[in-house]
Amino acid sequence: MREKALRDIVTAFPGKRVLIVGDVMLDEYIWGEVRRISPEAPVPVVEIRRRVYLPGGAANTAANVVGLGGRAMLGGVVGRDHQAEELRNALTQIGVEFDGLVVDDQRSTTTKTRIVAHNQHVVRVDSEQRVPLRADLEDMLLQWAERRIAEADACVLSDYAKGVISSRLAERFIQLAKDAGKPMIVDPKGTDYAKYRGATVVTPNVHEAEQALNREIHSEADLLEVGRRLCVILEGSALLITRGAQGMSLFLDGGRTTIDIPAVARNVFDVTGAGDTVVSTLAMALASGATLEQAARLANQAAGIVVGKVGTATVTGEELMNGEFIDSSSV
Repeated sequence: MREKALRDIVTAFPGKRVLIVGDVMLDEYIWGEVRRISPEAPVPVVEIRRRVYLPGGAANTAANVVGLGGRAMLGGVVGRDHQAEELRNALTQIGVEFDGLVVDDQRSTTTKTRIVAHNQHVVRVDSEQRVPLRADLEDMLLQWAERRIAEADACVLSDYAKGVISSRLAERFIQLAKDAGKPMIVDPKGTDYAKYRGATVVTPNVHEAEQALNREIHSEADLLEVGRRLCVILEGSALLITRGAQGMSLFLDGGRTTIDIPAVARNVFDVTGAGDTVVSTLAMALASGATLEQAARLANQAAGIVVGKVGTATVTGEELMNGEFIDSSSV
């Protein structure tokens, strides 16, 4: 019956609208074959067979929302370049609304190029400029969010520390969601978690939680201490720490309540974009009336599915429905 409650939430996903603001990226995959070693250096020579362009970063969160049956409204910053056009094409193909993409003539579109040979990740090349966004462009993003927020059932702030999510933008966007009564999910970066205060839930992985407090997590006691200290900084926001093979830990009531959720992944092929999948599933679940615990359990299920896929991937509502829910006894 409790498992049925989770599945009932997924049936409410279709049509839910999620407003996303964050660091958008283009994920470029170059697939090829290796037949020889370079005579110039002891490195493989990859003969290119095809190129694939996929939404990355906040754009991958939007793609996951659409994959789950929702409607994604995306805001972020791109350059005036070929990569921005490829990103728009990729978003158009999957049905993401991207009228919130602001063009900055002084920066390039953040692009991560992965070279893959025989399903083996050979190397990744990043092209990015981590500079703060100009005030006028920041205002344009906020004005767009203010215009669209009434249409949203949930909001996401996707921070990849590329310069778009300043303290001012984060605080303003979170306040917009709060005033409109919309759940706000934050995918955080960096050490300044105070800028995320007021969010419904903040979702660092273990490494990001360690960085935020400059403290390593070696034990359950360390995890509890880090979680509770972050909850103090967040002043009431829930905290969901994703822990890879150890699952997730949800901190509620200022850290006084902790719920551990075991991982469900059977085979892990690629963790690329798993955090985006978690955030998008949380947003869709909260938009559909789930409690934070129910939303976290669904996000955990979705993460277990997506890491079993190669490359930047998404999860569908059907996959969630057909999955095996682990330890849902307390839902």
